Amino acid sequence: MTRIPTKSEILDWISANPALNAKRDIAKAFGIKGAARIDLKRLLKELEAAGHLEKRKKSHQDLERLPPVSVLQVLSPDLDGDLFASPMEWRGTGIVPKVLIVLRSSDPALGGGDRILARLKLVQGHDYHYEARLIRRIAANPNRVLGVFRVAAEGGQVLPVGKGTDRQWFIAANATHGAKDGELVEVEQAGPKPRIGLPQGRIISRLGDPSAPKAVSLIAIHEHGIPDSFPDAVITEADEKKAVGLDGREDFREMPLITIDPWDARDHDDACYAHEDTDPRNKGGHIIWVAIADVAAYVPAGSALDHEAKKRGNSSYFPDRVVPMLPDRLSGDLCSLKEGVPRACIAVRMQINAKGEKISHSFHRALMRSPASLNYEEVQAAIDGRPNLRTNPFLKPVLQPLYAAYAALLEARRVRQPLELNLPERQITLDEVGKVQSVNFKDRLDAHRLIEEFMVLANVAASETLNEKASSLLFRVHEEPSPEKLDHLRDTAQAAGLNLAKGQVLKTAHLNRLLSQAEGTDCAELINMTTLRSMTQAYYSPQNFGHFGLALRSYAHFTSPIRRYSDLVVHRSLVSAHGWGDDGLSPRDIEELDKTAAHISETERRSMVAERDTTDRYLAAFLSEQVGGELEGRVAGIAKFGIFVKLDNSGADGLVPMRSIGSEYFHYDRETNTLIGSDTGVIISLGQRATVRLAEVIPTTGGIALELLALDGAALPKGRKNFAVRNPRRKPTKAKRQAAKLKRKVKRSRS
Repeated sequence: MTRIPTKSEILDWISANPALNAKRDIAKAFGIKGAARIDLKRLLKELEAAGHLEKRKKSHQDLERLPPVSVLQVLSPDLDGDLFASPMEWRGTGIVPKVLIVLRSSDPALGGGDRILARLKLVQGHDYHYEARLIRRIAANPNRVLGVFRVAAEGGQVLPVGKGTDRQWFIAANATHGAKDGELVEVEQAGPKPRIGLPQGRIISRLGDPSAPKAVSLIAIHEHGIPDSFPDAVITEADEKKAVGLDGREDFREMPLITIDPWDARDHDDACYAHEDTDPRNKGGHIIWVAIADVAAYVPAGSALDHEAKKRGNSSYFPDRVVPMLPDRLSGDLCSLKEGVPRACIAVRMQINAKGEKISHSFHRALMRSPASLNYEEVQAAIDGRPNLRTNPFLKPVLQPLYAAYAALLEARRVRQPLELNLPERQITLDEVGKVQSVNFKDRLDAHRLIEEFMVLANVAASETLNEKASSLLFRVHEEPSPEKLDHLRDTAQAAGLNLAKGQVLKTAHLNRLLSQAEGTDCAELINMTTLRSMTQAYYSPQNFGHFGLALRSYAHFTSPIRRYSDLVVHRSLVSAHGWGDDGLSPRDIEELDKTAAHISETERRSMVAERDTTDRYLAAFLSEQVGGELEGRVAGIAKFGIFVKLDNSGADGLVPMRSIGSEYFHYDRETNTLIGSDTGVIISLGQRATVRLAEVIPTTGGIALELLALDGAALPKGRKNFAVRNPRRKPTKAKRQAAKLKRKVKRSRS
């Protein structure tokens, strides 16, 4: 009688012989013939039902082992430069196997995110489970979207939540990842993009209820690929850190360096103190101290903490959460300049004269102890004559000298003429469950401006010191606007009856003059916004190209190393330049400065877009209960497909589609950036007051659709919109005459 193997024996055989896992291979291995094959088939089915095996065509696979040929996703190199990969289709119940990629000299370079087909070899005695040899690289960057899953007869469909995409994705029944109807999911493209029909995808992660208030920022975080969880090695390294002591540092613990931050700040990375200069040669001058958390002391170059901080590039801020660059053990504790606690810092002493001009500065590595952590509002209230119990002891000895030094810096600012944009910042307030409670505009206090001026001065000092010492660093670069963007700004200004001179070397003073002309007029917000849009994007670079917006020849970020990797690089450079220790800029840091600059410039843009998208979605959710209501706003943008209206109360931007404007055809005139009615000749231009009806709101995308009711208080005139007989592409004579009249008006305002 043929002996039938046990289930464990079958599993052991499949694990040891992954390439010989068909039923006939198993039967041959155990000498099973004839009717005994029926018993073997029964055992294999029981193993399948129990989840131990998966049948693939005519073979079986042990779910707790990877097949000899597998699809892998390459991870970012570890601290030793080794490449590991994660299996794409692991279905086992144990931990996901760790796979080391062993590359031949002839193999192409691989990077994090690449997909490969690889041949695997099970290994023992290592901290990984398999070694992989590359067969070929598959799609290096598969298309991914976030969307809402809807169950269908066979699998389901996913409707993307991102703006600008409404094409659904088809999800096969075996690719749903257990998603439930209405869940927010992340989808990855499966197979080539079809010429017709829906793209096919597989669900790779489930993110929960998309209508939950706190899912709003989560959508942006995943949509833009912002890392929001720290690897275990990073957390372990952070938890092992101990507070730095006085050894090798100056003792500033008796200096009243106070922190001034928003009331809800979790970390405090800068503190300041000022007093009159007692040097008789500097009558009316001041000494300003700015102390910054010494993050370099806790995040050595090349460590797991450093690797993760560089990967993130910066912290990202959302109304309901912060995605920090560093773990909370550092950002919220050891590196935070907490009240009454000794903290390591790098401080700069700056001497300014009565005109606010910096005449000398020096850097110091020290240990400080802040006597108070204050917020902007209470500091301003104290200066305005309303001190509270916290600010009263510091009013005369600390706060008043700070404001005296600030008054001198304002004089220097007036001479320097940095760009003076006036664009109020929105503040979204959430309730306990994460629902939008109110949308307001933040007050700009002198306390805010004081800290900004002190930080700018400290950043300039860092840049100058490192330049003088010929040290490597990352500059904060802001180049002047392009001629094309300046022409657009000039045209917008002239259409509003204002003037921006042409034919001269542009300076921020010229732009400030334009902004001053617009101040107090109906077009003030439009001119400020258009001026902002004409600016180039600031970025980081090892080469110095100056900072146009601040009107500075040399500028570097030094004051926020808790939340910006660029500042950490500058701190390390200062450590190296002053010979303060071995935790300065490493040779590898210097070698990779160009690469680092490009990367953190990109992560900064990524965070800005994610934060903007989150704000748009919160504003849409806030307005969703007002659908059908009438709102006031101003025309903020004009395009071929419609107009954008910025709403007064919330600052949200909504679109009025071209097809819904009035009862006639409107033609877009690119030269004047206006819409012109084909029958009535009515002109829609930037800056006009608009009354709109809220037609539709889509919180998951942040989309807001409006219906235009009136311009400048008057209803739109009736045209003869007749789709059957009129040709929308032919601009009628009346509209041509109206456009010419507008151009003549603009021409006269230019002269």
